[in-house]
Amino acid sequence: MSRPAASLLAAAVLLAAAGSALARSSDREQDMIIDAASTEGELTDNGTVTFSGDVRMDQGTLRVRADDAVGTLRDGEIVRVVLTGAPARLQQEDDQGQPMDARAARIDYDLATDTAVLTGDVEIEQPRGNLRGERVVYDIATGRVRAGQEGGRVRMVIQPKSGQDS
Repeated sequence: MSRPAASLLAAAVLLAAAGSALARSSDREQDMIIDAASTEGELTDNGTVTFSGDVRMDQGTLRVRADDAVGTLRDGEIVRVVLTGAPARLQQEDDQGQPMDARAARIDYDLATDTAVLTGDVEIEQPRGNLRGERVVYDIATGRVRAGQEGGRVRMVIQPKSGQDS
């Protein structure tokens, strides 16, 4: 496997962490399998790698589905991953088996700023609640979420904590 393709795989795992700060720790120890209709890119330390057509990335409990995935490399390191689809989708479980499911028309993960921007009919669902909006910005380092867009609305549902969770 080429270095750019391997770097894109690593970035896909990091992108899943954007959706769930507590992703299943053993997932990163599993093989990642990428399936797509085609791939194209430069076999250099600077450039892009594109996977197109029903892109599927699986690693442990991580499931990524998109129409297209584009990774940008600088000095041999992945600096950005963009997933697009109708919708692009990330699913993963944490170490307690709790699922996270994120969907958006576009998921843009910038490793330099450690920020994921989900745009276009965004839906993020977890067992205790969900978030829906047109745009969600997630700062992975701090766990801070900003949602909304001018003229748009955000809807969040938070379920009460059950007695078993205490």
